[in-house]
Amino acid sequence: MDAEIVVVSGLPRSGTSLMMQMLDRGGVQAVTDNIRTADTDNPRGYYEFEQVKKIKEDANWVPQVRGKSVKMVSQLLFDLPAEERYRIVFMERDLDEMLTSQEKMLERLNRPAGPREEIKAAFIKHLTRLRAWLAQQPNMKVLTIRYSDLVKDPEEQARRINEFLGGNLDVAAMAEAVDPSLYRNRKPAG
Repeated sequence: MDAEIVVVSGLPRSGTSLMMQMLDRGGVQAVTDNIRTADTDNPRGYYEFEQVKKIKEDANWVPQVRGKSVKMVSQLLFDLPAEERYRIVFMERDLDEMLTSQEKMLERLNRPAGPREEIKAAFIKHLTRLRAWLAQQPNMKVLTIRYSDLVKDPEEQARRINEFLGGNLDVAAMAEAVDPSLYRNRKPAG
């Protein structure tokens, strides 16, 4: 695992920060610069690394994160250098829940949200293209984790992640990172 880079990815508001917390507690060092601090929307922090956003212009940092985890929005996966090997933990969340969460966050920031149906259609198109592309990448292995499954059964999902990443993580510590009370934009059952 030390030669591979663990990438936590997904659409915005899909549970990537939670997954970074889980991996960090489980024993995979998180690459973060702590520039974006915890707030109402992510009370335990964002686990972001600003250089990730500029990967297209500068990917010199990538080899230095081998054996560690880094968070990356799904649109940037296409820019990962092909000469590295990656284990991608891809977070999926119901699109309506995700968009509700995004809209509430933008509202707190006094920023307008775009037209929901247009954004949803663009995300669906992006995910379809991304999944097809990922399936063709010999240097990338992907494990998909549904956010709702993670909150419902953190131990089972932590076991899946541990197996995917080589079996040396602290599964109990990973599961303990999940706080169901933070699942605030849940779709009503029915």
